[in-house]
Amino acid sequence: MDIIFILQLFIIFSMIAIGGRYGGIGLGVAGGLGMCILVLVFGMQPASLPVSVVFIILAVITCVSVLQSAGGLDLLVKIAEKALKKKPQAIVFMGPLITSTFTIFCGTTYVAFSVYPVIAEVAAQAKIRPERPLSVSVIAAGIAVVASPMSAATAGMVAILAISGVGLVQILAVVMPAFLIGVICACLSVFKRGKELEQDEEFQRRVRAGEYQFLTQDKQEDKQETDPKVKRALLIFALGILTIIFFGTFTNLLPHYELANGKIERLSTPNLIQMIMLATACLIMLFAKVPANKLGEASVFKSGLIGVVGVFGIAWMTGTFFEAYKPLFSDSLSHIVEDYPYLFGVALFAFSMVIFSPAATVAALMPLGVSLGIPPQILIVLYPCVSGDFIVPGANQIACVAFDRTGTTKIGKFVINHSYLRPGFALIIGAVVSAYFISQIVF
Repeated sequence: MDIIFILQLFIIFSMIAIGGRYGGIGLGVAGGLGMCILVLVFGMQPASLPVSVVFIILAVITCVSVLQSAGGLDLLVKIAEKALKKKPQAIVFMGPLITSTFTIFCGTTYVAFSVYPVIAEVAAQAKIRPERPLSVSVIAAGIAVVASPMSAATAGMVAILAISGVGLVQILAVVMPAFLIGVICACLSVFKRGKELEQDEEFQRRVRAGEYQFLTQDKQEDKQETDPKVKRALLIFALGILTIIFFGTFTNLLPHYELANGKIERLSTPNLIQMIMLATACLIMLFAKVPANKLGEASVFKSGLIGVVGVFGIAWMTGTFFEAYKPLFSDSLSHIVEDYPYLFGVALFAFSMVIFSPAATVAALMPLGVSLGIPPQILIVLYPCVSGDFIVPGANQIACVAFDRTGTTKIGKFVINHSYLRPGFALIIGAVVSAYFISQIVF
């Protein structure tokens, strides 16, 4: 049994490592290969599919992609650009607040990507070291998925904690203010980081070599009027989110049904989110008059589907493994978890470092936390720990090194010693500590 367990665990980590190299779809198909080996070779019983999580993600990305097709995401970017240019000296705080707001609002970091070049250039024009606002803005946008009612990770938390009687509003009541405190901690951690821009050796070298030139400031404001249909689309999307939060708060207003056994059950939160998101997408499509040929072309839909595949494969594989050895894990870890439940956060952080997906980490490990008897309020406190994917630089981090034309934002020689480490750790530690105290009030 011990040899078989070690071999199966090796297969799990091998599939995660293989999938992690490719990300997204790679994670999903590697999880599928792992499932084939565990089930067809070792005879394990497949775990239940993560249906609720997958369907919530599909509904959300469908709605956001329709919003993108209507021009709503472009309007968000324009609003952000104007705000950043009005207060350039405050960009270390404004940059991450704006990018994280985008993620909270849309549930994906995609739209924030368009703002990173603006942050880099506005900081340079204000003679502020771009590494400061750029690094924390990327980190804030990435970790903001834990504070978003629209994200795949939060969808997973809602579905997993629903059996414990914990809903979306309770999760957000703890995580959202804790995340904002974490963002402020991250901003403060980089506020005076490094030399001032004009004293930086790399920046001076680039100026002397003619590799860097300040952009000419365009004083003319954009006079083009925003299409009313675009504003309408953004308003409908905002109302959709508020509707979910409203019914999540006043659950007694939701329909109740009598089951065959006589038990009364209300409409579940996962079903509520799925219905409202699809309905919101339909209203945007109708009232913003989105052309039919644009509905399937949005890049958000493509990236979202890739995430669905990743969550589907990895969550199914790890769920099958943990379900098969549930008694073993319960016996060996229950005593540790009972005495030191917050150590579970280390497991969440380490797992997310490997698979580069907060949503997949939630789907894979949070059910284990529930089965180990960790109270739901502690799992919510540890929720930000699923965002350890910043340790190894991903596409956003690498791209923002290029966006910083001054050369202050860097990926180190050892890869993991990069500009994003400090704000990443500061944000997660600040958020978890804050969440601990906030949870004492909420629960």
